[in-house]
Amino acid sequence: MGLVTGDRQVIYSGQGFSLKGEKGRFVLPAPFRKSVAESSDGKILCLAKHERWNCLTGFGLSRSAELEDQIEREEERAIRMGRDFDPDLRRIQLFGFVELPFDASGRFIMPEHLIGLGCLTDGVFFQGAGTFFTLWNPEELYRMGEGWEGAQAACRALAAENTKGKKA
Repeated sequence: MGLVTGDRQVIYSGQGFSLKGEKGRFVLPAPFRKSVAESSDGKILCLAKHERWNCLTGFGLSRSAELEDQIEREEERAIRMGRDFDPDLRRIQLFGFVELPFDASGRFIMPEHLIGLGCLTDGVFFQGAGTFFTLWNPEELYRMGEGWEGAQAACRALAAENTKGKKA
């Protein structure tokens, strides 16, 4: 699910699911946990609201070094296309992430404002997306249109598996 390449770039792939546990804690799925820990030189999970979708994005601290380069690329693209670009606003959007500690089992407490921004409830589906991963309320994911069928199917299967495990 996660792979650290030679230049320390982390690639998140695969899926996971977490039900909200006691004390309002969620669990970062094991393969994501390992990659986040390696990219953060410790147990720090970075979370932010996705800029377009009703979900959150997650990544390790090492990604913050890449964000300034991303802003430069976006500004160059905007200039080429004759569009306005506000680099300061973009920095606020990209660097507005929250750093959350997680324990060896991957448990972390998500702040209420992030739960609201991500439209999250009792279950969270994790979807790898390359240099980051997304955290979804399954109902929000099921509303996504064409192109989301694979993630939706994985979410349904993992949600059923996790719910069955809780009832047993």
